[in-house]
Amino acid sequence: MSITTNIQALLEGRAEGRYGLSLVNQQQHALQAAWLAERDGGSDALVAAALLHDVGHLVHDLGEDPADAGIDDKHEELGHIWLAQHFGPDVTEPVRLHVAAKRYLCATEADYFGKLSADSIKSLALQGGPMSAAEVATFEALPQWREAVRLRRYDEQAKVKGLATPPVAHFMAYVARALRA
Repeated sequence: MSITTNIQALLEGRAEGRYGLSLVNQQQHALQAAWLAERDGGSDALVAAALLHDVGHLVHDLGEDPADAGIDDKHEELGHIWLAQHFGPDVTEPVRLHVAAKRYLCATEADYFGKLSADSIKSLALQGGPMSAAEVATFEALPQWREAVRLRRYDEQAKVKGLATPPVAHFMAYVARALRA
């Protein structure tokens, strides 16, 4: 099975689970994030990263909402490891850094915390809370930090119940183009 077929099957077959405390499931969240990146003119890699940013939730066996049990599932790291087998850093780094980007935005934008969903607030505490000034400087020195921040903004907006998006198959062309040669 090719990686694109595997990804499509994963998103169509395993992503029906609840997405934290929000009113959408994993698949709807992934599709909304990818659609936002596409509408924003994101590169193939950024659209693919948006579609796959939470794949780490789909490849672990900790259940639908480990944060509710007080567990940081480190889905960003699991997703990065899983994706790095097939994609370069233009896809994997925004995925790996999207949790850090939430911490960054909470530290650098006074109103960002107020935009977080209830599940993002709960997981933020498990993930270390807002960054310190030193962590902000370290984050801003990373090559993909801006893309991670863009991805994080799509992530927070991608929790709208009933929002119509293109299907998984629509985004597979972005995934195919973003694969490592």
